[in-house]
Amino acid sequence: MSASEQTLSVFTTRVRQMILQYEEMKQEIARLNDAVNEKNSEIETLQKKLEQAHNDYNSLKMAKMIEITDGDMEGAKKRLAKLIRDVNKCITLLSDEK
Repeated sequence: MSASEQTLSVFTTRVRQMILQYEEMKQEIARLNDAVNEKNSEIETLQKKLEQAHNDYNSLKMAKMIEITDGDMEGAKKRLAKLIRDVNKCITLLSDEK
């Protein structure tokens, strides 16, 4: 085999190796792109869940504030009713002393 034939053979071999490497890299890039797309989809799903959790939390916080307000109203009504009863007792006692 002459030097030029040997050089051509080495060149052909190297080109084939490069083509194989190119195909492998192309497959690897496709696999990585699929993984990135899957992760992006997962991130989007998690962001939606997080947003829903924030909304639920805010709703629960609002409900708790309303519940506390209602509880305070009931407590205030009971205290006011007790004060009215006490005032009525005092008036009755003062009326009886006359």
